[in-house]
Amino acid sequence: MNAPRPSVVRPRAAALAAACMLALTWSAPSYALFEDDEARRAILELRQRMDALGQANQRAGERSGDEVSQLRRSLLDLQTQIETLRADQATLRGQNEQLTREVSELQRRQKDLAQGMDERLRQFEPIKVQVDGREFQADPNEKRDFDAALAVFRGGRFADAIPAFGSFIRQYPQSGYGASARFWLGNALYATRDYKEAITQFKALLTAAPDHTRAPEAALSIANCQIELKDTRTARKTLEDLIRSYPQSEAATTAKDRLARLK
Repeated sequence: MNAPRPSVVRPRAAALAAACMLALTWSAPSYALFEDDEARRAILELRQRMDALGQANQRAGERSGDEVSQLRRSLLDLQTQIETLRADQATLRGQNEQLTREVSELQRRQKDLAQGMDERLRQFEPIKVQVDGREFQADPNEKRDFDAALAVFRGGRFADAIPAFGSFIRQYPQSGYGASARFWLGNALYATRDYKEAITQFKALLTAAPDHTRAPEAALSIANCQIELKDTRTARKTLEDLIRSYPQSEAATTAKDRLARLK
């Protein structure tokens, strides 16, 4: 068992001592050192001291109980605060995870948008192409339209190739495909026996690009159209100009044979 607190032991010892003194006083003969009045006063004073000590001890116990209660309340408050902080931390953790997911989703969308934007921009960025021995920059749409018209011609649909190449020339007047487009347009016109318009397109090619790879063939095609139109004299002159302007070309060799047959 725990030893009694000193504040409790001292009042009890004092009370015991006072009781002993009282017993001695009452058992002493009439010739005791103290008179009766003095003894009563001593007893009353001793009782008052004992009451005061008892009250002090009670107040000390009450204070101790209050301190324990206050400590318990403080512990409960602290526990409540800890639980609140834990709940707040869990909420913040959940919010952080949600924000992380949202940021990841935004980054993915931004990447997709950037990739889509790059792809759309590439549709308008010039690309390097090579046609009939010439290399130049062309818009993707420009290349697409030329290739589509050429595919129509190579498919044997010459009547459909005429508006396809005509539309291309009007839409892209400064195109690097221009000379090639006029060459194929002239051939489509020749195939449909529109010789006069074919001559116009071939001459436009020679005027715009006399050094073009297709220029000798265009000159030969002009002579062929003139022959079909029964304009032999003009055809002969065209062939002679072809041989003089492009002497090393295959078209010049063919022109010599044609001249021989025209005589």
